[in-house]
Amino acid sequence: MVFRRSTVVQSVTSPSRRGRGRRLYPKALGSNMLDSLRATLQEKRVYTKEEMVQMGPFKSSPMGFGTWAWGNTLLWNYEQDADEELQKVFNLMVSKGINLFDTADSYGTGALEGRSEVLLGKFTNQYPGSKAMRNQIHIATKLAAYPWRITPKQWVGSCKESLNRIGAEKISMAQLHWSTANYAPLQERLMWDGLVAIYDAGLVDAVGLSNYGPKQLEKIHKYLTKRGVPVASCQVQYSLVSRGPLQENVKAACDDLGIAMIAYSPLGLGMLTGRHSPYDRSTYPSLPNPRSILFNQVLPNAGPLLQIMEEIATQRRKSMSQIALNWCICKGTVPIAGARNLKQAESNLGALGWRLSDSEVMELDKASINKMTQNIFQTK
Repeated sequence: MVFRRSTVVQSVTSPSRRGRGRRLYPKALGSNMLDSLRATLQEKRVYTKEEMVQMGPFKSSPMGFGTWAWGNTLLWNYEQDADEELQKVFNLMVSKGINLFDTADSYGTGALEGRSEVLLGKFTNQYPGSKAMRNQIHIATKLAAYPWRITPKQWVGSCKESLNRIGAEKISMAQLHWSTANYAPLQERLMWDGLVAIYDAGLVDAVGLSNYGPKQLEKIHKYLTKRGVPVASCQVQYSLVSRGPLQENVKAACDDLGIAMIAYSPLGLGMLTGRHSPYDRSTYPSLPNPRSILFNQVLPNAGPLLQIMEEIATQRRKSMSQIALNWCICKGTVPIAGARNLKQAESNLGALGWRLSDSEVMELDKASINKMTQNIFQTK
């Protein structure tokens, strides 16, 4: 595999936390960083028992893979011509031991709704490795809380539709994409019964949750446990630009309940990659891409954080993305970063096989901010 030098956005000179004037990001990846990345990717990754994360009845790799961008033309400029490279991305991740792939039945814009599930199923079935390796791939799909999904039969039907798109008779986990407790509390309890029906029908090995806060998480966990349904995980928006009391309380609740916490948007929708300068708005996505709003809301406040990330990355010979992902892992979560091409996938893999020191984690904790708007369906 040949690596090309990767150009990174060069920001205006800014004052560092130690009082020196310097560039916020390196102009290009240095040779030492590329050598480190090559070594990481050439290894055949076998994660230790300590690195693997128990997720209900199966064990997840320390980092998963999110497929929100696959089929999304609005935020991520998806084009079907990219599917060939996406399959290469998938093959690379599986070959390096990544076994958790997160998707949703609503992923995909307009007529492409469900495209992410379709691609995941296709790529899994066409993976060139052994059947044993394919059997180690765990697909976790999220089922949308549409207002017409009320009865257990309807929830079973929606899960079967996902299975049909994936091309499987059973998947590792079905997750509620969001809670309706904030706006349709009567539907909330009915959805819980829907998860029970899906599990009892033998369509999934476990169930999970998304955008549930600690209070609502404890309620549904208690209910499902009484019904004999194992809750494997709860995912919440969690990163160095989305870290506040809510996220910490969800993590504490997950620890108390013995379930895994999945960190979605661990790179802050791209804000933590080092490609965008907080001091230069011309580097932000532009409208009509909705990410533009978040970038303008968050990045101008993230200068000190990004400065510290860059200094740690330089010392570690890592990229800023790798620092952000490794921090999530060190905090006891399973980050699900996405990738739209091999370059991004290779960079994400460089977050594995090492750990930030306690002092580095503490330094990043102090610099972290909580400026990203939470999902509108996030509960307390």
